[in-house]
Amino acid sequence: MTDQPPASPAPASDATATLRELLLARLDNSGLAPEPRELLRELLPDEQVRSSGGRAGPVVRLRSITAAGWRGIGPRTTLELPPGPGLVVVAGPNGSGKSSFAEAAETALTGRNSRWEGKRATDWQKGWRNLHSADVTPEVSVELSVGEHGETVTVRRTWYGAKVGEARTRVEGADGSERKLEEVVDAEALDLARPFLPYSELGSMINGTLGGLHDAFFKLLGLELLAEFDAQVKDVVGACDQAVKDGDALTAKLLDELAALDDPRAREAAQALSGARPDRTRVRALLESRSPAAEVELARLRQYASLAGPDLEEVGGAVVRLREAAADAEETRYGDAEDARRLAGLLDAALDHRRRSQGTDCPVCGSENRLDQTWAERARAEVERLRTEAVGAEAARKAVATALRAVHDLVQPVPVWLRGETSLLVAVWQEWAQCRDVTHPRELADRAARTAAVLDDACRQIREESARRLADHDEAWQPAAVRLAEWLGVAEAAEAARERRQHARKARAWLRPIIDELRDERLRPFARQSQDVWRKLCEHSSVNLGSVTLEGTPGRGRVKLDVSVDDMDAPAYSVMSQGELHSLALSLFLPRATHAASPFGFLVIDDPVQSMDPEKVEGLARVLDAFARDRQVVVFTHDTRLAQAVDHLGIEATVLQVTRRADSVVGVETVNDAVEQALAEARAVSLDPGLPQDVADHVLPAMCRRAVEAACLETARRRLRDEHGLGSAEVEERVGRLDRTKTYVALALLGDERQHARDAVEGICTGSWTLITAFNSGAHTPLPSVDDRKELVRRTKTLVRAIRGTRAQSAGGAR
Repeated sequence: MTDQPPASPAPASDATATLRELLLARLDNSGLAPEPRELLRELLPDEQVRSSGGRAGPVVRLRSITAAGWRGIGPRTTLELPPGPGLVVVAGPNGSGKSSFAEAAETALTGRNSRWEGKRATDWQKGWRNLHSADVTPEVSVELSVGEHGETVTVRRTWYGAKVGEARTRVEGADGSERKLEEVVDAEALDLARPFLPYSELGSMINGTLGGLHDAFFKLLGLELLAEFDAQVKDVVGACDQAVKDGDALTAKLLDELAALDDPRAREAAQALSGARPDRTRVRALLESRSPAAEVELARLRQYASLAGPDLEEVGGAVVRLREAAADAEETRYGDAEDARRLAGLLDAALDHRRRSQGTDCPVCGSENRLDQTWAERARAEVERLRTEAVGAEAARKAVATALRAVHDLVQPVPVWLRGETSLLVAVWQEWAQCRDVTHPRELADRAARTAAVLDDACRQIREESARRLADHDEAWQPAAVRLAEWLGVAEAAEAARERRQHARKARAWLRPIIDELRDERLRPFARQSQDVWRKLCEHSSVNLGSVTLEGTPGRGRVKLDVSVDDMDAPAYSVMSQGELHSLALSLFLPRATHAASPFGFLVIDDPVQSMDPEKVEGLARVLDAFARDRQVVVFTHDTRLAQAVDHLGIEATVLQVTRRADSVVGVETVNDAVEQALAEARAVSLDPGLPQDVADHVLPAMCRRAVEAACLETARRRLRDEHGLGSAEVEERVGRLDRTKTYVALALLGDERQHARDAVEGICTGSWTLITAFNSGAHTPLPSVDDRKELVRRTKTLVRAIRGTRAQSAGGAR
């Protein structure tokens, strides 16, 4: 049965509605009392999340990866890739430079490399440059196919210094025009749906709490609203708790103060404050038990006694920052920003004209050789300087605006209860309030600093005078009365907080399971896809991957994995082999990287085969094939088992072989059918008239023998699997024991390497047993002429086709 391509995770049934709409709908049917329901409506934030319904930009695929002077690659080498969907296996032994291509693609597009971020980051950063190419400018680049029409865009990162961070990135269109990287590749998508899985990350991504994966899923699924909503309700509960604590603390403090007073009013106040619920009505009546006129006077005095002007420390800090911003702005002449941009644009246009026309004459005045290379270099430097100046000027302008606003925000109008008065205090306060109308930075700084100091001094004087008069009015009782008046406000706030806290706690108790439900609902398609990938990779494993859920909020969350062994729950990392851990990492990586919102039509995976047993390698081949139905999947591996699995499973794939010669000279070749390639190489050698006799007598027969043994291997693998029902591990164990050509032939034709295969060989290709015997012993008839060599290759080709023909018959019989 053919594996179906895994669908990109789709939203749940009601995903057409926003999270806010879903929350409101559930709230309407919650059965909550009106108060907690209205509180939740009040706190529910507006939806400000990225759309998860469409791609973040046009589809991007890889055309090629190029590197020079980078890691294991010396002279410039390009890895050409089919730009459409399909599986590409890039194979090569360790040290061949294949992983250098994978790292080059990641570095070109992201500006970073996962190897630089681990425990050995310092070692990797020191060894990024190729040791054999000191005279080569280090460079990595990717040629991309962008959008529906496959626009060609090249992203190139070139190093100008010895440190890994001393590099520049340039993006060019097909016509050589410079582009901005953010116009081609969405930076947030590159972070959230990262299409690269290096080997260093393959082993590390499943360690710990998977916090980074948790946060990426949260954003991909648009779940930030849930975290913000939960935090808002939690903050309300916390604020109410604090208000209640403040009220209780002030009550306790006042009771101590009242106990020290020998006054019947103090004793009555203490009785009102005692008990579980202090009697605010009684305290208020106690404070009001005086003549109306006296009460009015005392109320006014109390207002004056608590009068607070501007905070001089805050005003002073804001004024200092305003003066600094104004000085910086004057130094950068931020008014010249637009002129700098226009001049930079003119110079850019001139440089562009020179580049397109390939001429050095001035197009304006006609002067000859004015636009030479020296002029161009000066012009580019001037463009860079002007743009830097413009950026600095704009930043200075914003800093001044921010500092102005900060000072304005500190300026408060005259208190309402003071506005009817005509006094020096009101006049000074009005002058202070008028500071909000001043927009000139230096004038505002001077005026705010001066007026704030005068107003603060005036407020201080009237506070002290009012406090003295209150003390004179009733030295023993009045301070306590003032404190009781303050307490009334705090107690009322605490009482309101108690009621609001009760509603908030009910609201949060209802909200938490709803948040979990919506979060799990959005995650469910990802979890199913992860489970599907795991089942294909670990078909015969006793470890089962169940649900995948998110716990916590961004920055403090984790991915919870439901793992069991033989139906018994177990911690994932303690029961899995290294191959299973890698399979788990792939199961979590692929749903994220192939999310429907991702603009990347490619995946780059480095060395996923390592530590996998043969069954997992076959499962990996099937998984990669399924994902390659609608995207480009590029896999780098040193392990030949993946290419073998692709071949004997009949998976369509492009196989590229990376080789590395002396001085880091790296080559890339397309690997065709292994048998046909061996025959082609033998044929090419046989046709060389200048081939030395000893080479012809020894090398050519060895090449022919390899072609026969390769044909036997593919036939034997298919026979053992299809006819004998052996698993991949058993198949590889059998073929691994083969040591001579006769055993290869016996296993391929008879299914048993111990049997004698002469009759079987002669039955499919008369006269070929002598050829098998010669290959088996290593003794061959001399091949003095080109015709003799061609005849050997012809006989080999005939035998190979006969062996492969038995494979086809076997496959037909099995069907």
